[in-house]
Amino acid sequence: MNAKIALPVVCAALALSLCPPARILAADDPVETAGVAVGVTAGNAVVIPAKIISVGTGLIAGALSFILTGGNAELTRQIWRDVTEGPYYVTPALARRAIGERPELEQRKARMGETTAAPVAANPAPVENSPAPPDFRQP
Repeated sequence: MNAKIALPVVCAALALSLCPPARILAADDPVETAGVAVGVTAGNAVVIPAKIISVGTGLIAGALSFILTGGNAELTRQIWRDVTEGPYYVTPALARRAIGERPELEQRKARMGETTAAPVAANPAPVENSPAPPDFRQP
């Protein structure tokens, strides 16, 4: 590939990797949405350049293995298959799978769902035995 074409292609790939996918913005919790977006973006800033280097090195190593082993095509295919396998970028699903199940987050989401699901009365009745609110008015 020509150097004049390769640089813009690599820059465009890196720029697109820093943009979070739109489907992560559909999360219920804004804190979770922001956390996932930051994590995916930071992960892609590291993973995509590392994958490019890994694939490039693996392709060269595969070619050298073919030459040094006297034409062992199976070894070359295995090296190329190993280095060109995905994932090529971090997705929200991949990040969640990497950290494993987080029951405390699921419990928190369930509690938030319960509190938002209950209707709130416009003028709730006073609760018996509750202290009076403090009077902060100045005399």
